[in-house]
Amino acid sequence: MPHQTELVATIAIGLSAAFAGGMLARRLRLPLIAGYLLAGVAVGPFTPGFVADAELAPQLAEIGVILLMFGVGIHFSVADLIAVRRTAVPGAVGQVALGTALGVGLASWWGWGFGAGIVLGLALSIASTVVLVRTLTERGILDAASGQAAMGWLVVQDLIVVIALVLVPTLAEPLGGVAPDGAGGGVLGTLVVTLGKVALFVVLMLVLGVRAIPWLLEQVERTGSRELFILGTLAVALGIAYGAAELFGASFALGAFLAGVVANESKVSQRAAEQALPLQDAFAVLFFVSVGMLIDPAFLLDDWGRLLAVAAVVIGGNAVVAFLLLRGLGAEIGVGLTVAAGLAQIGEFSFILADVGVGLDLLPDEGRNLILAAALLSITLNPLLFRLIGPLDALLRGAGAGERTRIEPA
Repeated sequence: MPHQTELVATIAIGLSAAFAGGMLARRLRLPLIAGYLLAGVAVGPFTPGFVADAELAPQLAEIGVILLMFGVGIHFSVADLIAVRRTAVPGAVGQVALGTALGVGLASWWGWGFGAGIVLGLALSIASTVVLVRTLTERGILDAASGQAAMGWLVVQDLIVVIALVLVPTLAEPLGGVAPDGAGGGVLGTLVVTLGKVALFVVLMLVLGVRAIPWLLEQVERTGSRELFILGTLAVALGIAYGAAELFGASFALGAFLAGVVANESKVSQRAAEQALPLQDAFAVLFFVSVGMLIDPAFLLDDWGRLLAVAAVVIGGNAVVAFLLLRGLGAEIGVGLTVAAGLAQIGEFSFILADVGVGLDLLPDEGRNLILAAALLSITLNPLLFRLIGPLDALLRGAGAGERTRIEPA
């Protein structure tokens, strides 16, 4: 009997291409992420040869996002979330607002509508969770003050995306687009219902989940079965993430993150994190391959002027705005530089916003292509930005010391 091999082929070819791309990147002393992205371009629809399934690849990548955020949540307690709320909440809101304003300015310059500018700006101001978490983990600073601030910032951005995905379709027609089928009801009512559902999910997780999930994992641990423990860990991470999206309208990432936060209360949380790590790494690689599959190399050459403009907003605008906001909120220079570098890239949430904008006739197709291309550039360059943190930190501290020296005698 003939077998359906699309899933197997996508995983096998995707991981093999990523391995080859990673080896090439290492040989050229480039970030591994650059190799994974180029592997995606190689197996994508815009280059000759084998073409991976463009629908399956993003779904496989989403598993990597879920497992990644579950692992992050295990190392991120409720107390840590509360501790960074005074910088993460106003900082993330301000950074997204200013980034969106820059996007609106670009869209206006190019003759696009206001609605296109809103979608473009939002997409250019939302950082990729996968990229930031991997970078913080590789540098060993996920649990440091800068890492905690960055993770709190990501949680707030995630909530902003949830709100945006409610408001953009509801306001599509007034913004110059086409209202989605079945759209109805007031904007305020829709927003209140959505935020209410997300808030209910958070409360349930922090009140009931914080008791049920640790108890469940500890019961599985007592069976002495390694196989059952791995299965239970995956069921908690994937099951809660899926339930958060289907029942409460939250994102997979937010659901998995909160699942990890409450699992952190268990005595076996460290083992749960270790069991999920191998699958997390493999599926996270598929995320970068899926991003590369969306890139049309010819577009990078044909529209390089506008590409440089959106890349400047992502890499320069987001970083500068985040740094200035954090310094204004009292964060140390090192923390501000680390968070700023981490936010100078875009990824999975930006793609979702771009697809929604195109589907509502708000964003032109070239807008989506620009967002995808900006993601490729920003993700590739992001590790290089982190290498500049040390020199910039020393330079800014030296400038501050020099300024104090000049002022004090007066």
